Amino acid sequence: REETNAEMLRQELEKERQRRLELEQKVNEVLKARMEEVPAAQQPAKPQTQANGTGNLDKRSHTICSRLQKWFCDKFGEYVEDFRFQPEENTVETEEPLSARRLTENMRRLKRGAKPVTNFVKNLSALSDWYSIYTSAIAFIIYMNAVWHGWAIPMFLFLAILRLSLNYLIARGWRIQWSIVPEVSEPMEPPKEDLTVSEKFQLVLDVAQKAQNLFGKMADILEKIKNLFMWVQPEITQKLYITLWAAFIASCFLPYRIIGLAMGLYAGIKFFLIDFIFKRCPRLRAKYDTPYIIWTSLPTDPQLKERSNATVSRRLQTAASRSYVGSSAPTGISKDEDTSRFHTTKRGNFHEVFNLSENERPLAVCENGWRCCLINRDRKMPTDYIRNGVLYVTENYLCFESSKSGSSKRNKVIKLTDITDIQKYKVLSVLPGSGMGIAVSTPSTQKPLVFGAMVHRDEAFETIFNQYVKITSASSSSES
Repeated sequence: REETNAEMLRQELEKERQRRLELEQKVNEVLKARMEEVPAAQQPAKPQTQANGTGNLDKRSHTICSRLQKWFCDKFGEYVEDFRFQPEENTVETEEPLSARRLTENMRRLKRGAKPVTNFVKNLSALSDWYSIYTSAIAFIIYMNAVWHGWAIPMFLFLAILRLSLNYLIARGWRIQWSIVPEVSEPMEPPKEDLTVSEKFQLVLDVAQKAQNLFGKMADILEKIKNLFMWVQPEITQKLYITLWAAFIASCFLPYRIIGLAMGLYAGIKFFLIDFIFKRCPRLRAKYDTPYIIWTSLPTDPQLKERSNATVSRRLQTAASRSYVGSSAPTGISKDEDTSRFHTTKRGNFHEVFNLSENERPLAVCENGWRCCLINRDRKMPTDYIRNGVLYVTENYLCFESSKSGSSKRNKVIKLTDITDIQKYKVLSVLPGSGMGIAVSTPSTQKPLVFGAMVHRDEAFETIFNQYVKITSASSSSES
């Protein structure tokens, strides 16, 4: 700021110098004119009259020029000053400290600011879904008629003017509702003056989760567009390439009125009729909706990375299985049996560590297991109360491998059909959030076994619960 102030002072000083030079030049011109008038007055009468005539003409012309110059400076001097180049001021915005009250206020401001956009999108989707049959039919007829007669652009401009006029009336106090979908007033939560530490922490977590999901969706959209134009999947980009060439050739040979008519008719039929049919018939949409198929099949960067890692791991597994089968595997064993038989943990083969059959192996989701700690609330000794280890899920068992060295008695094997209850668990109720544990109840334990401190708790719970439901439903059907 001091540098910018010094630079401004220098510029003002330079302006004052220029003005002083201009004033000195004007004073010198006035003195020179007076010096010329003095010798002319000392000449004889006859030539004096001639000299006076020429001097008066020069004086008049000089006064006219000075007046024109003064008028020009008065009229356009301000505009000329506006075109002077000045150094750009770099202002640093001060960042506000993190505050729970400010955070909630910004969330509400964002929600209120995005409400007109969300309402507009809801109305468009309601028109396309034929939420109100009469409104959608009238809109379809008016739109197709306007496109057919070339009035599409005036129609959109008239709708914009009408919307602004209604907004003006609403601002004046009129009660006007121009919406297909009725607006539902959401209850406003009163702002809390004093929040506890856990409530503030939970608020920050909620905002971070919403921001994470929003940024994730935006990143997916941008990455799909980038991969579409960068020929990541050539068979998809080839369709876009051919379409652009066809549009370019049509724009060169066909008049713009016909092109606009074709595009407007296609947009109306697609929006009002084709999308309505596709939304009601998902199978037709999956087969014939080309834009939807292209958009859903476009990969994001994480999906490309997963595909490349999967292909590399498959190549390595096939090469290793071929070499191992060719060297030491006995004949008559399939590839699935071979991979399940030789799946190993940190302490050896999986079926040997947990004393299971060779067909039991971890599911693909938990091939490396989930790091957690087993809390056995039936035990009183601290050494047996909490055990750190890895949790696996097979087709029929829930296996926990203890990380402590010793016998296999510290490991835990639970049959999925023996589980009576499974639910998410919060070890410490003081901490905010929904917890990071899974509680499993069995007939052999008085209190549920808790697998806590799991980073991927939700993923593990979904996998265990789905496999549990699958096994129990299969056993019940076989018994019936």
